[in-house]
Amino acid sequence: MKLLSQLEIGEKAVVKAVNGEGAVRRRLFDMGITPGAEIYLRKKAPLGDPIEISLRGYELTLRKAEAANVEMV
Repeated sequence: MKLLSQLEIGEKAVVKAVNGEGAVRRRLFDMGITPGAEIYLRKKAPLGDPIEISLRGYELTLRKAEAANVEMV
């Protein structure tokens, strides 16, 4: 199992599952991070937090702690 927070710049993966509880999980779903969505890691900040991803035709910035709730295939 690989987490979204563990992807390298330029890597693509598909969302397998979204973990977390309550507001965090709901927020990820609201942003379009749902099982089956393809994600491309565009950038990482110099210290690795936050990360910028592309999915469903738009760019999104996430904290590493949020990205750790997303399992990838």
